[in-house]
Amino acid sequence: MKSTSAKLLFGLLLALAEPVLADEVQVAVAANFMAPMKAIAADFEKDTGHKTVLACGTVGKFYAQIHNGAPFEVMVAADEETPAKLARDGLGLDDTRYVYAIGKLVLWSAKPGFVDDKGEVLKKGDFQHLALANPKLAVYGAAGMDVMKRLGVLPALEPKFVFAENITQAHMFVSSGTAELGFVALP
Repeated sequence: MKSTSAKLLFGLLLALAEPVLADEVQVAVAANFMAPMKAIAADFEKDTGHKTVLACGTVGKFYAQIHNGAPFEVMVAADEETPAKLARDGLGLDDTRYVYAIGKLVLWSAKPGFVDDKGEVLKKGDFQHLALANPKLAVYGAAGMDVMKRLGVLPALEPKFVFAENITQAHMFVSSGTAELGFVALP
């Protein structure tokens, strides 16, 4: 993976690993970025000899874990606010923060043609289950809730929610048929 964001992340990992001469670098990775991070970590390990220990999860859980002493040297978040809060709290380095990618929330179904481009399927409510990541912990879950509020469909759809641990699990719920549709990250 040789994109600009991958190079920047790789550089950040390298910068963090060299000064401390660590054998491993603990990395908290938002679930939506885990696949690219595995490729970045492999390149990092090959080039430096340092091992990366990747933890996949939600930004909200990582925030709480870091506040309780979790030993992460790097956090790859799905938002800008959480790393900024950690820096303000003295638990992160403000000058190392940067946007590595812009994510996009989509309403998706494994059933072809089930979701329209205007989200009318949400207004019709002709489905049993709607998957989304836990909005209290996951940025994409909170964004899905915001979309439903703006469309005025939130109260009607709440009984149909299937909450996932993170965005990856929300995608799995939809792809497996557990939920007919869901809010997921655009790959």
